[in-house]
Amino acid sequence: MQQTKGERIFEHVNLLLLCLFGLITLYPFLYVVTVSLSEAADIYKTGFQIIPLNPTLEAYRKVVNDPQLVVAYTNTILRTVVGSFVAMLLTAMTAYPISRPGFPLKSTIMKLFVFSMMFSGGTIPSYLLMKQLHLIDTFWVLILPGAVSAYNVIVMRNFFQSISAEIMESAKMDGASEWGIFMRIVIPLSAPVLAVIGLWVVVFHWNAWFDAMIYTNSKSREVLQLFLRHRVIDRTVNLAQEYNLVEVTKVTPENLKAAMILTISFPILLAYPFIQRFFVKGIMMGSVKG
Repeated sequence: MQQTKGERIFEHVNLLLLCLFGLITLYPFLYVVTVSLSEAADIYKTGFQIIPLNPTLEAYRKVVNDPQLVVAYTNTILRTVVGSFVAMLLTAMTAYPISRPGFPLKSTIMKLFVFSMMFSGGTIPSYLLMKQLHLIDTFWVLILPGAVSAYNVIVMRNFFQSISAEIMESAKMDGASEWGIFMRIVIPLSAPVLAVIGLWVVVFHWNAWFDAMIYTNSKSREVLQLFLRHRVIDRTVNLAQEYNLVEVTKVTPENLKAAMILTISFPILLAYPFIQRFFVKGIMMGSVKG
C-alpha cells in the first residue's frame, strides 16, 4: 500500500526522534570510553573528546592486574553459569506441568504465583530464612533464593500452551512419557522463549549485587558489581593508594573508574547481540495465552 503524505511525515519524524534518543543514550557510554582511554591532562585541558588525544591503556592495565578483580570475575562467571542453568531448569520444569490441560489445581497455583509477584516477605525475614538454612556467606545463597521467578514461569507457561496439542498427543500415542514429551518435543520447540528468559537470567546474575552485599561477608565471595560499587560509589577504597597512582597526569581515579565500568560491562555487551534476535519473538509468543 502506498503511504500517504501524513504517514511519510510521521515516519520521518519518528525516525529522527529515535536517532536523537539513541545519541542521547550513547553519549554517556562514549564519555566513559573516552575517559578510560585518555590521559588526565587531556581531559582537564580540552574537556570531552570523542577520540582521545593521547590514548593510553594504562588504566586498563592497572585494573586487569588487580587480584580482587580476578576473584570477582570468577565468582560472577560461576554464578551466572550455574545460576542460569538452575533457573532455566527449574523454571521449565515448573511451567510445563501447569501448562498441561489436565494438571490439577493449576489455577490455584497460578494465583499463588501472581500473589508472590505483588507481595514479598521483606529483607529481614529473607535474611533470617537464609541464616536458618545455613546459606549465609556461601555460594548457593547467590543461586537458590532467585532460582524461580514467577514472571518467568508465567511467560514460559504461556509459550508452552501455544505449542500444538496434537503434537504432544501423537507422541503420547506412540508411547512417549511426559518426561519424554517435555525433553524431546517441548524443549526443542521452545528455543525462542528459552533464549529470551535465558537472556533475562544471565543479565540478572551478571548485574546482581544487593544479595551479595547482604548475604556474603568475605572478600572471596565478592562479585563484580559489588567490586565496582565498593570502588566507584561507596568510596570505601582509596584508589590512589590501592593502585599506586604516582603519575597522576597519566592515570587518575576517574580513569580507573571508567576502565572498571567498561571491563565489567564488556562481556554482557558482547553477548547481547547474539541473543537479541530472539527477544521480541520470545516475548510475543510467550504472551499469546493468558
